[in-house]
Amino acid sequence: MKVLFIKAKSRENVLEVIKNIKLPKKVGLVSTVQFLDQLNKVKEYLEDRGTKVFIVGQVLGCNVENALKIKDKIDIFLYIGSGEFHPLEIARKTKKEVIIVNPLSKQISKISKEEIINYEKNLKGIYIKFLNSKKIGIIVSIKPGQDNLDLAIKLKNKLKKDSYIFIGNEINPDELENFNDIEF
Repeated sequence: MKVLFIKAKSRENVLEVIKNIKLPKKVGLVSTVQFLDQLNKVKEYLEDRGTKVFIVGQVLGCNVENALKIKDKIDIFLYIGSGEFHPLEIARKTKKEVIIVNPLSKQISKISKEEIINYEKNLKGIYIKFLNSKKIGIIVSIKPGQDNLDLAIKLKNKLKKDSYIFIGNEINPDELENFNDIEF
C-alpha cells in the first residue's frame, strides 16, 4: 500500500494566545504535530521575557517519553494544542503542572489534580474489568505507524484467557457488537 504523508500545519498564531501568561523560570514546551513549526518562535518569545525553555517536541498518543526526559529540569509544561488527552497524560506521568494553550479556541487552562485523580480511577476501573474478563479482544490497526500485530500476538500468547485479535484499517465499534461474548 502506498502512503502519502502530508504535513498539516496550523495557521493559528500561538504567540497571540500566550502573550498574557505568567510563567515560572523553567518551562517544557510540548505540542502536537500541527504546531511543531511554531515551537522555536514560542521559545524565543518566552526566553526574551526571562523564561528558560526546553523544547520537548511532539507528543503522540499516550507516548510522553520526551516529556519524561526533561521533567526534572523544568517547573511546568506548556502544552500547545487542543484537547486534554495529551496534557493529561503528561501531568499524570511526570507529576508536573501542565498549562494548556489552545490556539484554536484562544483559551488557556490547566490540568487539575482532580482531573488526574478521576482519570486514574477510571484507568483502575478499566484494569479491574480486564482482570475479571474471561474473553478478551485485541484490536490491531493496520494503518502505517500503528500496525503492531507482533505485539498483539505476544500479548495473546501471554494472556491466560481466551483472546481474539481483530485486524483492520478502520475498526467500527458497531461491528464489534457481533462478538458480544467478548467481555473486554
